[in-house]
Amino acid sequence: MADRREPRGATYPGNTGRALLWTIGSAVVPGIAHLRMRRWAAGGVILGAFVLLLAAGVAGAVVLGSDMLRSAFYMVQGRWLLTAAAVAFALTVLWMAVVVHSWTITRPPGAGRLARFSAGTVVLVMCLAMAVPAAAVIRTSYTAYDTLSSVFDSALGGEPHDAANPWAGRDRVNVLLLGGDSGSNRYGMRTDSMMVASIDVEHGDVVLIGLPRNLENAPFPEDTALAEQYPAPTGFTDLLNEVYQTVADDPDRLAVDPEATDPAADTLKAVIGGITDIELDYYALVDMEGFEGLIDAIGGIDVHIEDPIPYGQEGGVLEAGDQHLNGNEALWYGRSRVNSDDYARMGRQGCLIKYVAEQADPAAVLTGFEDLAGATKRTLRTDIPQTKLPAFIELADLVSDEGEMRTLQLSPPQVDTAYPDWEEIKALIAEAVQEQEDGQETAPKDGLAVEPSPSPGEEPLPGLAAGDDVADSTEWQEYTGLTDPSPTTPGRQVGSDATSLDALCP
Repeated sequence: MADRREPRGATYPGNTGRALLWTIGSAVVPGIAHLRMRRWAAGGVILGAFVLLLAAGVAGAVVLGSDMLRSAFYMVQGRWLLTAAAVAFALTVLWMAVVVHSWTITRPPGAGRLARFSAGTVVLVMCLAMAVPAAAVIRTSYTAYDTLSSVFDSALGGEPHDAANPWAGRDRVNVLLLGGDSGSNRYGMRTDSMMVASIDVEHGDVVLIGLPRNLENAPFPEDTALAEQYPAPTGFTDLLNEVYQTVADDPDRLAVDPEATDPAADTLKAVIGGITDIELDYYALVDMEGFEGLIDAIGGIDVHIEDPIPYGQEGGVLEAGDQHLNGNEALWYGRSRVNSDDYARMGRQGCLIKYVAEQADPAAVLTGFEDLAGATKRTLRTDIPQTKLPAFIELADLVSDEGEMRTLQLSPPQVDTAYPDWEEIKALIAEAVQEQEDGQETAPKDGLAVEPSPSPGEEPLPGLAAGDDVADSTEWQEYTGLTDPSPTTPGRQVGSDATSLDALCP
């Protein structure tokens, strides 16, 4: 056929089947069909581009595959996600164009109608199969982009951001972690889990400050609508876990910033910041009803349980010992109060944070990415801006690899939840953070932390026996009248020293 303008000396494959084989071969090694037909320039360019792209792809896979942190770094940036989707689409279109053109130039003239139809069907199916991986890349990229856009603030709201100095020279970044306990059988949401995570951005050390849900008479920041509505000294007569819903019921009148994404969470951040005397940078609120989806998406977690924990409506029990918990079991591990109390639950929630931080395997996260993204959209609210996510990814890696996690549970006897001494609470928190920073200064060069020697009288004494002098008892024995020298659950704490989560959560 003269109109096809084949190069001089080019010969067609002997039949339609051979032409189809050359076309299939061009899908594996683009350009070989063009070289077969003596289209040297086009074949050389296509083959050369393919080799370069293949080399770049292999290098990228090796680099990103061996550095999951870098992979996560790119996956939390919208521009890279959109770029990946666009590149996948463009390359797939070019790939299919090469295959179709390979068939066009190799098909022999004079082939029967049935042969042409059958071969054309094979080429079409082949092109559709080539589109599958690109569709997967585009879908994953869009899912990640949509999740980021839905959960995280897309604008800084005037906050300066420097990628080279994301924390603006600050030593610590402070995040309020909230667990909202909502459900179809109750009105609104109560923040039954409230923790402040104070993170050292240089060493990765963390102090988790657990606030009891039943703290009463919470003071509100001055010159706010809440302070005017609930003036001291009577103030707010509900528990601290009711502040969120109180604001959510009337955000236009009571919220610190009614225009915030979640005015109630934003206001609670200001309230707890005042209570703790810590400048809280961000909050993250997880609806505990959807928490199990997050745990399932990362493959569950391994925990150590000291005593059996009843859970669920069916009379189930989380047995003592080392256990692997799915999402539903982890939810009950963190929220159950059967045969325990609020403070034991606070301790288990601190352990959950430690376990997730240690066990969130990046490979498992990527494998269950779509489930994780869906669960995140349903359950997580935060005011962390998208631009800060790469810095938080790096900080999380530092915490996991090098940081020490300590917890200060504000529980009786050092804190009277009915009549809190707010100045004493602030002093306890400041002492716990300062103690961690002092430990960093005295740590040896190999990075191993040095535990301070206990002061005289700080060592717990054995249980009281008949005739023992009460003056020799521990603070816990004096408070409870029990023979145990110290509390046996991770949520109870006596004294101002923040306790290592490694000791509380083996």
